[in-house]
Amino acid sequence: MRQRAVKSREEIIKNCEAWIIKEPRACRGHWREAFPAPRPVCLEIGSGKGRFICEMAEKHPEYDFLACEGGTNISIRILQKAAERQIQNLRLISEYIIKASEYFEDGELEGIFINFCDPWPKARHAHRRLTHRLMLEEYKRVVRPGGCIAFKTDNDELFDFSLGEFEACGLVPARLTRDLHSSPWAEENVMTEYEEKFSGAGKTINYAYIELP
Repeated sequence: MRQRAVKSREEIIKNCEAWIIKEPRACRGHWREAFPAPRPVCLEIGSGKGRFICEMAEKHPEYDFLACEGGTNISIRILQKAAERQIQNLRLISEYIIKASEYFEDGELEGIFINFCDPWPKARHAHRRLTHRLMLEEYKRVVRPGGCIAFKTDNDELFDFSLGEFEACGLVPARLTRDLHSSPWAEENVMTEYEEKFSGAGKTINYAYIELP
């Protein structure tokens, strides 16, 4: 869905420059230096309007968080939330990350979150799915041993596809459910905007959490 242009976009960006990583590839190998207090770094790919990543940053001050969102009219919402709440352990990559190893060194990340990504339903577009095995191999490189890859979606077909891709890459979920909100992990779950909408309409949420060996 095309996002409506945000009024005063340039002014918002200017006022929120402190939260923007302007040259993310140049930070490869030095991501902890991009934050005021260097801590383990977690990444969300496709952060939307930023509810999840902002709440995670506030809930877990022991980590630094990177929001990745290439849609400018959407990523501005992340900047607004970060600035209004003065979230110091959050930064924005305003790009689409396709090849994670171009942005991060091997083992540089503590974890990656993938929430309600585009399912790309046509078979010929399978390689564009964020849980395609080529993407997963990239994530395996940049997340440290013992780190995590966490995935949530309302799309059952995408979840089935992803489980097959996990297996193909030797990734075994330590947590797996097709109804997250009724699972043992519901209490600690931080919702996205889409998640609240879908679950409110009665849709169950699929969830997989992988710990890297």
